[in-house]
Amino acid sequence: MPTTKAYATPSASSPLAPFEIDRRHPGREDVQIEILYCGVCHSDLHTARNEWKNTIYPCVPGHEIVGRVIAVGDRVQKFRVGDLAGVGCMVDSCGHCHPCHEGEEQYCENGFTGTYNGPMFGGGENTFGGYAQSIVVKEAFVLHIQHDEKDLASVAPLLCAGITTYSPLRHWGAGPGKKVGVVGLGGLGHMGVKLAHAMGAHVVLFTTSPSKVEDGKRLGADEVVISRDPRQMAAHANSFDFILNTVAAPHDLDVFLQMLKLDGTMTLVGAPAEPHPSPEVFNLILKRRQLAGSLIGGIRETQEMLDFCAEHGIGSDVEVIPMNYINTAYERMLKSDVKYRFVIDMASLQ
Repeated sequence: MPTTKAYATPSASSPLAPFEIDRRHPGREDVQIEILYCGVCHSDLHTARNEWKNTIYPCVPGHEIVGRVIAVGDRVQKFRVGDLAGVGCMVDSCGHCHPCHEGEEQYCENGFTGTYNGPMFGGGENTFGGYAQSIVVKEAFVLHIQHDEKDLASVAPLLCAGITTYSPLRHWGAGPGKKVGVVGLGGLGHMGVKLAHAMGAHVVLFTTSPSKVEDGKRLGADEVVISRDPRQMAAHANSFDFILNTVAAPHDLDVFLQMLKLDGTMTLVGAPAEPHPSPEVFNLILKRRQLAGSLIGGIRETQEMLDFCAEHGIGSDVEVIPMNYINTAYERMLKSDVKYRFVIDMASLQ
């Protein structure tokens, strides 16, 4: 097997450092991609530090991958050498369960294979992610990039942050005539604001930080509410069709459930290391409100999201970093010290 330069961690308490990994030779249905940029997701940090108690070491994170096709198998039909391509959070699924047949591979009943850290439910190989020079992926899990090459760094986070927010917005019908709230203005939240605005919804950003008011409006929010201000919150009670909650830390869900109108839904996409406090049941039953969750999107919907973003000129707001800055980036990410997503320039790994 050919070796590839990468960055990996051997344990939960170790920093990421240079490492060499084996990649398989491209098979007949495989696409080999030279990785140009890889986004840095909070899930990378959770996994590298084993905060979800499922990490297989050594661990090479990275599932927001964009690059150029450098080889294809003889059965590959949709990609050619030289194409711009992306890889998100999945590189395989069982292909025969009901969700897979419906194009919802992220809900594969047998567990999709993550781009890093192997199959979600254990067994099989320990997959290595995008903090590397190249990757080999089955064609069915590779995505076309329609953005201009000069915008590739801002495209990388769409493969996770973009689809994580796009999927629930589409599923719950965000669009003209709908009032949509977005809780939190981080890597996920800033994409939620951009996408909901592009879909035509009336967008309200909830943030605890007055310093983010202007940025929220720049990104597309029609209104910004300081969620710690009871008067501002009361003015919006019982008025939202949908709320996208992107906060990845435990917090009181009730204050946002009370913002929903009859039959409104709040969907959680942040993944806290510790559970949220249990919500008050009466906040649900008195208005037939729904509290839901959503996990990325299938390959078909991810391609739809990428095409939508290309059409509307949407990318993530990013800070591009060299590979050897990753451990510092993790510490800054914990402090929310980035607007709004780190992206690694993989040329720095040479």
